Amino acid sequence: MRFRTKQIHAGVTPDPTTGAILTPIHQSTTFVQPSVDEYMATGYSYSRSGNPTVRALEEKVAALENAADAAAFGTGMAATNAVMLAMLNAGEHVIFSDVVYGGTYRLATQVYRRFGVEYDFVDTSNPANVAATVKDNTRLIFTETPANPTLKVTDIAAVSEFATTAGIPHCVDNTFLTPYYQRPIELGADLIVHSTTKYLDGHNATVGGAVVARTDELQEKIKFIQNSTGTTMSPQVAWLTLQGVKTLSERLDRQSANAMQIARFLEAHPKVTKVAYPGLESFPQHELVKKQASGFGAMAWFELTGGLEAGKKLMGLVQLWTLAENLGSVESLITHPVTMTHAAIEPEERLRIGITDGLVRISVGMEDAEDLIEDLDQALHRI
Repeated sequence: MRFRTKQIHAGVTPDPTTGAILTPIHQSTTFVQPSVDEYMATGYSYSRSGNPTVRALEEKVAALENAADAAAFGTGMAATNAVMLAMLNAGEHVIFSDVVYGGTYRLATQVYRRFGVEYDFVDTSNPANVAATVKDNTRLIFTETPANPTLKVTDIAAVSEFATTAGIPHCVDNTFLTPYYQRPIELGADLIVHSTTKYLDGHNATVGGAVVARTDELQEKIKFIQNSTGTTMSPQVAWLTLQGVKTLSERLDRQSANAMQIARFLEAHPKVTKVAYPGLESFPQHELVKKQASGFGAMAWFELTGGLEAGKKLMGLVQLWTLAENLGSVESLITHPVTMTHAAIEPEERLRIGITDGLVRISVGMEDAEDLIEDLDQALHRI
């Protein structure tokens, strides 16, 4: 099946009892067993260990990524945590992209450090930096591309090739581009992390995550952590996400087209000093994105003349753009990473990796691009 067909049909079948076209919400703690000798004959015993609604979503996400399997979690951070728990022991080392979601940075520096896990945040946009940072105890390479919020891009194939040679699993956070635009396992990655909260849901309705695995062996490790830590996604969230995924391609195409129009508007505006969007020819890694992805996504950022104060004022003047943490929804959102999504990162580290105080991140939605541009324009004229 091709992508649009899979996003609708993969993982789901009509309910055998009623013929319902939508996967039922199996809101049940436990599942009755035929007998002691036939324990787990249906594949389910207790919803923490497996649930039919959640399983339908897992199978769909795995199919979209062309992977062996997937595991769904209660949050995107629970998914990231599962990868680290599955791959690392105390005293072992992980390499992260230097630009990652603030929660990932906090997890490494404030949680795993307490248990003796070593880490380095390096510029993975240059694969040579990854090779130079590997230690004898390195057990995981974790990249985020495009990165949140600077959109820095990592060459997935190049890092994966090195990781395979070194015998180190490579995990890619694919939240920003989704399997519709970018499929890291096809480029050599071993694991993929998603915050399903974002584009896979697409409607600001749920919080969830997923880990996708290249092999059954890796999947078994992830599923063991999912069951042992009790971080499985709930059936209700899985059901809502299943409905959201069905329109992923149509939403993302519209949002990305809007993002391109808005980025070109901002690039030409006299009050904007800098704008970054992978679809712009001015974006430093434009050609790499074209090489490893089929689309540019709907995330962008910009800075204004007047810096931080101008940016904060702008966010109070827009009307269609909603000031909120999240991204990927049908509604357009505007965010100040320094005080919101990336506040957990120390100021010196933020500046080192390019997250300036005046950076304004936008997640472009499905509204009419002309209305979004007019709203930004009126706000910019009042600064």
